[in-house]
Amino acid sequence: MRRIITTALAVMLTLCASTLHAQVMKAADLEKYAKERYGDKWLDAAANLRQQLTLDKNESLTYQQVIEAKGKTKAQLYVTLNYWVTATFKDNNAITLNDKEAGCIIISSLIKNIAEHTGTLNKYSVSITPVIRIDIKDERIRVTYTVQNYDVMADVSGGWLSPVESDRSTFGDSKRKADDKTNANLYDEQWEIAHHYPFVEKDAQKRTCAKALVMTHAYSNAIIDKLEEVLRNGLVGNDDDDW
Repeated sequence: MRRIITTALAVMLTLCASTLHAQVMKAADLEKYAKERYGDKWLDAAANLRQQLTLDKNESLTYQQVIEAKGKTKAQLYVTLNYWVTATFKDNNAITLNDKEAGCIIISSLIKNIAEHTGTLNKYSVSITPVIRIDIKDERIRVTYTVQNYDVMADVSGGWLSPVESDRSTFGDSKRKADDKTNANLYDEQWEIAHHYPFVEKDAQKRTCAKALVMTHAYSNAIIDKLEEVLRNGLVGNDDDDW
């Protein structure tokens, strides 16, 4: 009896650890991942990436990749991917389509604070909401990752020349101050990627958008890496049919 309990506890701990591992990446880990791949000079990294990237017909940043899964049927791949998506994206509203017959899963999940920058008057915090589409066929999947806008919060009290905290005035049409309790999921501005650096050279938010682009690109790579790992090894490493 003790052995059964010990085994069950070990399985539970393994599943918990695997679920944590399955989470794509927190912002801090994503930044480390991006620096390892592209360096920590965001302007240079963004300029280098610009040589590789093209925008789609909707002026969105879109990546698409086919991942092979030899010997796996469409049904098997669907079960594996549905398991991974459910374990990874904790927001109940993140999965916007899950169609087994069509072999299609679509996820739209907020990634908060991928880039921050303190400017002259404002401090900017950038988040993104990528749309990730997974199409499933026998022995392969196709991943499409799309981002059109940066979701931006501008803190009018956070810039280098902002007034001291005792001055409660605001400037322009900015909505926030450091202690603003407004819903964190509501953004002051949306910046279209196509209209900002490095796709536009002269950009007042150049430094902010440079890091935002690199981090957005890095997240797409992290998604692909995780999906390749899941197709190769499963979510927990022992989820095969031999049991």
